[in-house]
Amino acid sequence: MRIAAALMPVIDFVFPPRCPLCGDPVAAHGGLCLGCWGTLAVPSGACCTLCQRPMGEQFSVDAELICAPCMAEPPRHAGIAAATLYNHPSRALVLAFKHGRRIGLAPMMARMMLTRIAPLEGRWLVVPVPLHRWRLMRRGFNQSALLAGEIAKGLGQDLVVDGLVRHRATPSLGGLGRKARARLLTGAITAHSRRVSRIKGANVLLVDDVMTSGATTNACISALRKAGAAQVRIACFARVLDEALDSVRGSAEVGG
Repeated sequence: MRIAAALMPVIDFVFPPRCPLCGDPVAAHGGLCLGCWGTLAVPSGACCTLCQRPMGEQFSVDAELICAPCMAEPPRHAGIAAATLYNHPSRALVLAFKHGRRIGLAPMMARMMLTRIAPLEGRWLVVPVPLHRWRLMRRGFNQSALLAGEIAKGLGQDLVVDGLVRHRATPSLGGLGRKARARLLTGAITAHSRRVSRIKGANVLLVDDVMTSGATTNACISALRKAGAAQVRIACFARVLDEALDSVRGSAEVGG
């Protein structure tokens, strides 16, 4: 760590720190400029007590609120912590991280996620959403695992990077309805047979980069609960909630 700190001035001179979104100079590596920071849609204010869905400024922050989706179908998880709502800037960060292979964004994105995670009492396991082995081989890394590693370190909790296994490669879920997504993921994800003993009775923080319809996270929750997890919370960098964007600061433009 001391060597790394000593080399930072040299690194900054050779590779001046720049905002990963717009390229403008910033004070240090791993940060956004003020302009780009202001375009992120950060959840705030009153939210659903079950899923943390933003409910709008017309409600009191202290109000005990339950959103319509949770009324219709109470969630099996114990809460969702999202660093941002999915809009154009957050989409750009995710794409640069995942497909642009800018894995150096992981610490910054994880720090933003950590600010949204409610205090965890006792011991927890931090488990990433898994990739199928073929996709992992093509990409070279699991973006959720990189985020989970940073979050486990920040929380002082145990990382179980292979707690879940994705047995079947699934096609893109984009454009599919909720039921179709659920059908595609049925049986695709299970707990790792060698990690069931650790998961049984444990509190689990499930980490993903983007939460869209919830089909993937629901499949992970089912696998974790089947393995005996006591409760499961979800932490993601970006959450797709188009209807909530108007109630938080940030751009109203949502990426595709």
